[in-house]
Amino acid sequence: MSEKSERSESKMQQLVASLVDFIRKVSTELPSDIVEALQSASTNETGRSKFFLESILKNVEVAKSKCVPMCQDTGTVTFWFDVHPDTDTAALTTAARDAVAEATAKGYLRQNTILEPEGRSQPDNLSATHPIIHFKTVSDSAPCRVRLLLKGGGSENMSRQYSLPDAELNAGRDLDGVRKCILDAVWRAQGNGCAPGILGVCIGGDRATGYELAKEQLLRKLGVRSEELEVENAQCTMDNAQCKKLITNLEERISKDANELGIGPMGTGGSPTLLGVHITTASRVPASYFVTVAYMCWACRRGELHF
Repeated sequence: MSEKSERSESKMQQLVASLVDFIRKVSTELPSDIVEALQSASTNETGRSKFFLESILKNVEVAKSKCVPMCQDTGTVTFWFDVHPDTDTAALTTAARDAVAEATAKGYLRQNTILEPEGRSQPDNLSATHPIIHFKTVSDSAPCRVRLLLKGGGSENMSRQYSLPDAELNAGRDLDGVRKCILDAVWRAQGNGCAPGILGVCIGGDRATGYELAKEQLLRKLGVRSEELEVENAQCTMDNAQCKKLITNLEERISKDANELGIGPMGTGGSPTLLGVHITTASRVPASYFVTVAYMCWACRRGELHF
């Protein structure tokens, strides 16, 4: 093996090791902004709501101290890589897959990957479609990074997509119609998505990109509003700042409305039904107006690693 090949292999081994530790941290340590939101909610609650919030926080503490997954469902593993134009994405894909297999062997991920239609479990969590890996090319001056989301099946089952207009909800093709769809998704979830939850929402797009973009919003820290981000709104004739402010106002209103539904932690009642709402938009064709809601449980296991 040439010296160049040895260096390349050594670098790849280091990357795999870094990704394994990254997966460990995401699986066992809840981000501080979510912990703080849960603690704040617990302070203001009483009765069953407070009991469940305190139980969640205890679970978070034990998972971190014992370095074990905080949930029996370690979820679908999704990576978002930001890379330079000359990056070897095939090598990164191999590294990510190797890291998932090793993290599974170490117990940081549980064996969650089932092949269909035979229903056979994959002990290394690898398949032709798992883990899910997205690549985005950034300029050479921007840092290379990878973001990771572990999304459990319970919350994934509560995700929904609506097509406006919706006669049953009396929802038209406007932001009030969007609001009705999102609140309907929260109401239908009740405690089945392990509330208090976090919503990632995409207004517009097609059915596939709607879910992809909605899920990506779950990577945002709580409190980071749409007006702080680049938001596309092809139906908006106002300037971009006004459009983003509209979306931010919608995020805040839905958070308030949802927390007045009385669903509460694990659906047992109380105020904190949602910890956050993060909305983005995408262009659409005239015939379609989709509202896609990616529901995330309180265990929003996400992280970011620069490499």
